[in-house]
Amino acid sequence: MPGQMRSLLDKEFRQIQDDLLRVGSLVDVAIARSLACLRTFDSDLAQQVINEDGPINDLRFKVEEDCLTLIATQQPMAGDLRRAMAAVSIVTDLERIADHATGIAKTVIRVNAQKHRTGPDEPIAALERMSFAVREMLKSSLDAYVTRNVEAARFVAAADDEIDHAYKALFDDLLKTMATDATMIPTATYLLWCGHNLERIGDRVTNIAERIIFMCTGTLRELNL
Repeated sequence: MPGQMRSLLDKEFRQIQDDLLRVGSLVDVAIARSLACLRTFDSDLAQQVINEDGPINDLRFKVEEDCLTLIATQQPMAGDLRRAMAAVSIVTDLERIADHATGIAKTVIRVNAQKHRTGPDEPIAALERMSFAVREMLKSSLDAYVTRNVEAARFVAAADDEIDHAYKALFDDLLKTMATDATMIPTATYLLWCGHNLERIGDRVTNIAERIIFMCTGTLRELNL
């Protein structure tokens, strides 16, 4: 590839990477705020999380369009083509992660609207621990994307097992709560939905790790079977 074309391609990839990382930063904020509104059952903060999902969607579409334009106009080969395809997949998973954060915020609004009892401290603390863990996974996956670190991506995927175990423990704990106090069934059910959203975030970050490995090696396979 001639030097001028290579320079242009690299410039376009840098813009795509910068926008993708902006999406990642917005998604991290969405996760953090969704758990903050859950801790306090703050409907106003929950609505803010919901409102801020729109700009994430818009930026996702921009990244996708830029990748498609790059493929159409630059006709990248081999590693460059994988890089563009991986960016499309990664930004899609990031946007879906934001949807899961929005799901938690919507749950807070439902609890408040229906005037259910707020949740007991321990399950909410468990949800906060899960949120911290998935945010660390997300940060590590984006670092691996920038540095093209295959081993770091594999480590991120392996960390999803801890999220699955945490969700199973939360599920068992909330089932016991519902069995001993029937008045807590609605709220405990809502907390389970929040836990499921966090568990799905872990799965989405694992998808990102898989695409990073594909981008770097050309091998695409499902991790954590």
